[in-house]
Amino acid sequence: MYTLYGYPRTRSVRVAWALEEIGIPYSYHAVNLKAGEHFSEGFRKINPAGKIPALLTSEGTLSESAAILTFLADKHGLQEFIPAPGSFSRGLYEQTMSFLVTELEQPLWAIAKHTFALPAEKRLPEVIDVAQWEFNRALSVFSTMLGANTFLVDNSFSMVDVVAGHILSWARASKLDITHDNVASYADIVLSREAYERAWRKEVAHLSE
Repeated sequence: MYTLYGYPRTRSVRVAWALEEIGIPYSYHAVNLKAGEHFSEGFRKINPAGKIPALLTSEGTLSESAAILTFLADKHGLQEFIPAPGSFSRGLYEQTMSFLVTELEQPLWAIAKHTFALPAEKRLPEVIDVAQWEFNRALSVFSTMLGANTFLVDNSFSMVDVVAGHILSWARASKLDITHDNVASYADIVLSREAYERAWRKEVAHLSE
């Protein structure tokens, strides 16, 4: 059985969502970020970067949500959640995943860092305006990539939609406008999936523990 190290309302929901979509049993270990548990010696042995999510497997531990999702889909997805290796569609999948984590997500992380994540003396308020501009520019590209499709690659739900859905949920929580109708409709569809609801509820349940 897999063990997911995470914390509610972070990128770890992506991994929980993927596990729920595929139907893989897993245990959940909450790493209390507010108490600094991710900096502890014990957790550093799990992920030296001191970040979540981390997935403990029988072969070792994986980190970085996009890599974990790709691993899970390749190993357990029965070609339902990811295109076949070597196919052009797989190239599009990798291209889209790279765009999501390097272009669409990064402005949101910049806003978070300079709002609360960094020590107060390291925050630069002027970065927030720049990051909002960068997000809107990347969102326009995302809208073009999506077009009139329901999903991002081959118009079939895959792990890139898990990452994209979480990013758009993050954007909404950050009070950023989803200014493209096709993207707003896409977010509504993806975030209404039962597997996402289950993953979100399971993570949030750990806030009261």
